[in-house]
Amino acid sequence: MNSIKFANLCSKILMTLAFVIVPNVYATDNHAADRSNYYAPFASQSPNVDGIANESIWQQAKWQYLDNRWLGPEYSKEDFQGRYKVVWTKSKLYLMAEIVDDVLIDSHRNPLTQYWDDDCLEIFLDEDFSGGEHQFNHNAFAYHMSLDNQAIDIGTNKLAQNYSHHVESRWQQQGDKLVWELSIDIYTDAYQDSGKDNQPITLSAGKVMGLMLAYCDNDGSALRENFIGSETAPGEGKDRGWIDSGIFGKLILSN
Repeated sequence: MNSIKFANLCSKILMTLAFVIVPNVYATDNHAADRSNYYAPFASQSPNVDGIANESIWQQAKWQYLDNRWLGPEYSKEDFQGRYKVVWTKSKLYLMAEIVDDVLIDSHRNPLTQYWDDDCLEIFLDEDFSGGEHQFNHNAFAYHMSLDNQAIDIGTNKLAQNYSHHVESRWQQQGDKLVWELSIDIYTDAYQDSGKDNQPITLSAGKVMGLMLAYCDNDGSALRENFIGSETAPGEGKDRGWIDSGIFGKLILSN
């Protein structure tokens, strides 16, 4: 085969790959542009969920910041600051957040009532990074973590449900910060609220998930004053993460 024929053959192969492979990558991307990529290191030993975060694995993880104001007026750094890290084991995802919040409010004692208007850490998880709508289904979860360590989200019956059996949560005050540690069982979109045999999946290196964190901040009002997230939210309805998993960032489980 002469060089011209060989070059033409290579060109055809590259064109074929471009039309076959590239559309398969991007045609299924249901996410907004400019999502963050976060690489979570593997933890050979599970961190203790105690709000201390003194395990060496946390030093290997990078900070991601909650610095996108979705709702509410401008705020000072004394009023709120937030950042988090992620690591993983084969059985769970682990998060550690540092939160500066000068006033802690948990005025709704029923955990299923106006939980978003109390101070809470919200964790948005999409097991397969599929994006799309998840308001009344489990295409993704939006765990609202209350100060008394309960995890609340909307169920398929369109009512608030307690998913605290999915999440272990503890926080401690350290200086002017809350150090908040959580471990989370990961479920697919096949999760059934009424099911008795739901099983969390096993995690492995290379898995890609959707992840976003946010904080609802209330300094003493009837309603939350601010809602601050880790991802930008383009367009209207910047607080729509509880419905739209297309604004979640990308979490990659690394070695």
